[in-house]
Amino acid sequence: MYAIPFPAIDPIALEFGPIVVRWYSLAYILGLILGWRYALILVAKFEQSIKRVHLDDFFLWATLGVIIGGRLGYVCFYKPSYFIQNLSEILAVWNGGMSFHGGAIGVLVAAVVFCRRNKISIFSFGDLICASAPIGLFFGRIANFINGELYGRPTSLSWGVIFPGAGSHPRHPSQLYEATLEGVILFVLIAVLVYRFNVLSRPGLVAGCFFLGYGVARFTVEFLREPDAHLGFIFGAITLGQFLSIPLAIGGLWLIYRAIQKP
Repeated sequence: MYAIPFPAIDPIALEFGPIVVRWYSLAYILGLILGWRYALILVAKFEQSIKRVHLDDFFLWATLGVIIGGRLGYVCFYKPSYFIQNLSEILAVWNGGMSFHGGAIGVLVAAVVFCRRNKISIFSFGDLICASAPIGLFFGRIANFINGELYGRPTSLSWGVIFPGAGSHPRHPSQLYEATLEGVILFVLIAVLVYRFNVLSRPGLVAGCFFLGYGVARFTVEFLREPDAHLGFIFGAITLGQFLSIPLAIGGLWLIYRAIQKP
């Protein structure tokens, strides 16, 4: 009675003959561009050791890290047996299927290589990336909602949504929960730390707060998110998303401890 019908949003944003642009793709593009612009603002205001040219050059590296890492993470973590039998679909990123944890690994590898080549601090550079990352997470989760994917478990709450292909029961709009926690709230918290407490002066602290915050937010929302049908629960209790978020949160705690201990 109180369910919200799923909004009739075409997943295709623009179409010019054979050229099709999906909201999913636009979300990634917009997140990368806005994240890059925000990092430039932080560099101009707080960071002395990193120059604008470094961020400009890293934009392509970050894009490749997100796309390649995110896709390979999804392939390896979520559907390895399926893609082994359908190798040609590994490159079909336009059909959806990206993993944040894989994307984080991809960007991390790209950042380490980039920083070593340019002889800049990986911790200071990583802080700038992590301060900007919630922007991309926000748009990515909104795109998940538009695609009607990664929806939540059945609910009787008044804001439950009836997603296409998910039966007639209202479900938690878990994509919007994640957009709020991982995107808006995490961005605001890190921004307060940066602008009010100048935490960029302690390299690695922002990155630690980001990884810890994301890990906690993702682990929490997974209790309301429908597990992948082909995976179910790991150890009979937690989802794969929760399992992968544990080492992320632990790594965040280590980075915070390291940054605080430094003079």
